[in-house]
Amino acid sequence: MKIIIAGAGEVGTHLAKLLSRERQDIVLMDESEDRLSKLDNDFDLMTVVASPSSIASLKDAGVADADLFIAVTPDESRNMTACMIAHNLGARKTVARIDNYEYLLPKHQDFWKKMGVDSLIFPEMLAAKEIVDAVKMSWIRQWWEVRGGALVLLGVKLRKGSEILNIPFYELGAPNIPYHVVAIKRGHETIIPRGNDSIHENDIVYFMTTKKDIPYIRKIAGKEKYSDVRNVMIMGGGRIAVRAANIMPDGMHLTIIESDRHRCNRLTELVDNRVMVIHGDGRDLSLLKEEGLERTDAFVALTGNSETNVLACLMAKRMGVSKTVANIENLDYIDMAEGLDIGTIINKKQIAASHIYQMMLDADVSNVKCLTLANADVAEFTVQEGALVTRKPVKDLGLPKGVSLGGLIRNEEGQLITGNTLIQPGDHVVVFCSGVMIKKIEKYF
Repeated sequence: MKIIIAGAGEVGTHLAKLLSRERQDIVLMDESEDRLSKLDNDFDLMTVVASPSSIASLKDAGVADADLFIAVTPDESRNMTACMIAHNLGARKTVARIDNYEYLLPKHQDFWKKMGVDSLIFPEMLAAKEIVDAVKMSWIRQWWEVRGGALVLLGVKLRKGSEILNIPFYELGAPNIPYHVVAIKRGHETIIPRGNDSIHENDIVYFMTTKKDIPYIRKIAGKEKYSDVRNVMIMGGGRIAVRAANIMPDGMHLTIIESDRHRCNRLTELVDNRVMVIHGDGRDLSLLKEEGLERTDAFVALTGNSETNVLACLMAKRMGVSKTVANIENLDYIDMAEGLDIGTIINKKQIAASHIYQMMLDADVSNVKCLTLANADVAEFTVQEGALVTRKPVKDLGLPKGVSLGGLIRNEEGQLITGNTLIQPGDHVVVFCSGVMIKKIEKYF
């Protein structure tokens, strides 16, 4: 598959690295030779120093043969223009990064397709949705719904007090238990567990389950003392904060603290009346106390500075806030933030990349999520007639090491997968991959 990425900024670079491991034909375009030179030697891809909105440059890059053209420069207008040109030159599918939420409205979708832009990616909106999912429940690190919630993937850090610590999985009661542990993050290692493995204290455990069984997961994880989130405080009033505020569930009281007075005035126009906007420095502990930090259930740090966000979350945890969320723009800081026990980490580059990532896969993959805190991908496959996975029970399929089938949706009903499960055509199967190319898994479905 030939994929051309226009823009070697943070999103484009991260995406190029992600896709290059799938051994696709990758071309990365940018006007900056310096940005491209950092990638040339380390990754299996071709770089082109050229303008993505130049017709001649796109022709030279081979856009006529491109299966996927992705424009992720910082300039929204340039991205749209580049996609329109690429489409007219022969690119099969185009994706543009945008900054304008209005473009995403359903009434405009047909217009953009006619113009040659097949898909739009708004990283800030994607990040906002992740934040809202993260604060829904204070005891959960990550939350991902499959097929409208038929199945749910929960990332939970298990501490002393959990009743399933240090017990081999074969002793936990499978196949009757209402969950499937699809992965364990232990330090810097991601483990796809087998029967002899067990969960250790401070592991981040990824449970696949159904919504009705979430209270059971909460009980066995030792998280019943955690209160539900009602009061949320956000430090930083940028675009992610605005989007998060406007999609926050009813019943949550939200406060945004922003240091720029002009931005505060603008925020009062951008968010609804239930949101309180405070002008002040979110690093000022006395201000945070005054505004009710000690009564806050979730603290979300969304400034443009990763270090500030990490430190602010640590301060909030020290003040007794049970749920913290930090926006980490610098990918190098993610491991550090995890080691410092920051609750949920948001990185819009990784989130945007996971959404684009699914577009290089066959149409049978309807959803892909790259887990921030684990070196792993979760993919949702639609099973085709005669597929390999339909011929034998799961235990006899000979799936590659590093692959776990978490669950499936059949007739809109979610169910967990065991070794004896026989998958049927039309099932939607959730696959957890660690260190395995998703393209390698496609042949089974």
